[in-house]
Amino acid sequence: MAMTLITTNTSSNAASSSFTSSIDSTYKLYIFKFININAATNSVEFRWQGSIDGGSNYNVTITSSAFQASHTEADATALAYMPHQDSAQQTGFEVIAVDQGNGSDENLSGQLFLFNPSNTTYIKHFTQETMANDNSDYAVHDFKGGYFNTTDNIDAVQFKMSSGNFDGTIKMYGVG
Repeated sequence: MAMTLITTNTSSNAASSSFTSSIDSTYKLYIFKFININAATNSVEFRWQGSIDGGSNYNVTITSSAFQASHTEADATALAYMPHQDSAQQTGFEVIAVDQGNGSDENLSGQLFLFNPSNTTYIKHFTQETMANDNSDYAVHDFKGGYFNTTDNIDAVQFKMSSGNFDGTIKMYGVG
């Protein structure tokens, strides 16, 4: 299957990055790639949420589960389930990565897969994976999967920090 670049949002000190068009029935899979996302504020979360009304509201009900692998500069390692990053029928912005720092060596890259967002029969599944050097000098590999608990079409997506602005590039691809 071919991957087609649809949109590139390059942010510089932006409060959010929104994709409010081209999420439709053209593709069954949309992939968002995050490239060098760097927070302006220290110790914040990078988050996202979908919309069913073209971006007027970002508050679709989400359930998800997360785990993480990490390695510190001091050579400590961990692999853990992350219950504090789970969502259980919540409508707030979904966490992509926690403890993001604002140093030049503290940024994240990764991807989000959104499956069949225009289908009006089934819920909408997603998976996400990021790699970051966070504000505590950890190399952190985060994994999350979940679903939007709606049969309405997801037609817009927004990314933002829990506080403050950010720099970086987010690309949206269609696969099909």
